[in-house]
Amino acid sequence: MAISIAILDCDLLLHGRGHKTLDRFDLHSVSDDFLLSHFGFPRDFILYLVELLGESLCRRTQRSRAISPEVQVLAALGFYTSGSFQTSMGDMIGISQASMSRCVSNVTKALVEKAPQFISFTRDPSTTEQSFQDFQRVAGIPGVLGVLDCVQVAIKAPNSEDSSYVNKKGFHSVACQLVCDARGLLLSAETNWPGGLQDTAVLERSALYVQMQGYEEGWLLGDGRYPLKKWLITPLESPESPAEFQYNLAHTATHEIVDRTFRAIQTRFRCLDGTKGYLQYSPERSSSILLACCVLHNASLQSGLDAWTLERTEPLEQHRNLNQKPEDRDNQAEELRKQLILKHFSLSHVSED
Repeated sequence: MAISIAILDCDLLLHGRGHKTLDRFDLHSVSDDFLLSHFGFPRDFILYLVELLGESLCRRTQRSRAISPEVQVLAALGFYTSGSFQTSMGDMIGISQASMSRCVSNVTKALVEKAPQFISFTRDPSTTEQSFQDFQRVAGIPGVLGVLDCVQVAIKAPNSEDSSYVNKKGFHSVACQLVCDARGLLLSAETNWPGGLQDTAVLERSALYVQMQGYEEGWLLGDGRYPLKKWLITPLESPESPAEFQYNLAHTATHEIVDRTFRAIQTRFRCLDGTKGYLQYSPERSSSILLACCVLHNASLQSGLDAWTLERTEPLEQHRNLNQKPEDRDNQAEELRKQLILKHFSLSHVSED
């Protein structure tokens, strides 16, 4: 009986020309240095991912000659950390470029499904207290739950030429709103926003905004692009007293943690690094890849890897402050910040310490 060529996997055709079988690449036959240089992670962590995602990946590939979860994970890590579907990468693990693309799609979907497990802003009393202590050790600001920022990842222009994805710098992107703790662990990552949205608009439409309403124990730190709120503490636009200058310095030093964290994520996952080119996908798929990389960042940090090992060191981007109308100001938040500065950054406080 004739078998339609359409149902054959590309790898079966390649296999007949001497390529490795689908499962012949052996993680245990190569060194950790080899795995780090080609896939970005050590063997133990890769095996952990295979176990974590294995059931989901098997569900997604039910063909009789399905690519193993191990090879799918390697293919996806190879793309995330290099940013390209290189023929040599597929040859190394024994699959075609077309199958590389399918593997990235399968692994991305599996990681996105795991996002609630690895990225969570659930605040119990012990976690909250630990956060306060960790952040206060950075530069002396008390009550900090996390640091907030909105970052851009370059993508190809959508087919619809939707101008909402053109950001203020003139290129197409998706925006990602991040919150991280003092170690660089992501507490929140919302990746599905058009790059043309202002940071304040992203915040006001986000799940984080809903979650923080009425929150009275602690606050987030945001830079001058955000409005001052009781749960979102920003720097002073025009500091005058020594205490205000000291507060702004402390705020900058603490807020820098989220910038460092995203730089480290871009450095490890070069598919997100705009200097290497943009993601060649729709906004929806690009957002999923970005979230998958965020999940991998947290999973690796929770597994004992250093969040900032690969951090780039270029200067931080300087942002313009938000111009708020007087009627839009939150008087209670203004008073809260004023008291924070007087209590923790005035000369009298310093002398008492």
